[in-house]
Amino acid sequence: MELLVQSYMTRNPVSIAPDDTLSTAKARMEECGIRHLPVLEGTQVVGVISSRDLFLLDALKERLLYLIKVRDLMAKEPYTVGPQTPLSEAATHMAERRIGSAVVVEDTRVLGVFTATDALRALADLSKAAARG
Repeated sequence: MELLVQSYMTRNPVSIAPDDTLSTAKARMEECGIRHLPVLEGTQVVGVISSRDLFLLDALKERLLYLIKVRDLMAKEPYTVGPQTPLSEAATHMAERRIGSAVVVEDTRVLGVFTATDALRALADLSKAAARG
């Protein structure tokens, strides 16, 4: 049985606009306890920003985060998958590209975010199932 991304993705993800500031992105991640934000222009995915991206700017003074826009730091070609994408395909692509998330999209609507943590959860489930025999 092939596992699908939709079984492990974070549904209805919190998102951000490209013209929001990095300060807003950082606050949203902290408030929601998340590490990846799809960047949407209307309903169109135009990028993704992660806590790792923001970590790189920690050396900047906090007030600079209010001046820099999300569009200036976001990954401009985010990896997107459909909800029916096999988990093995998404996880392999993420590992090969060394990226931490895939934005799950159907038509132009964002349905969720599939992260490396979600992939580890799937691996743990498979491992438990194999141990039970």
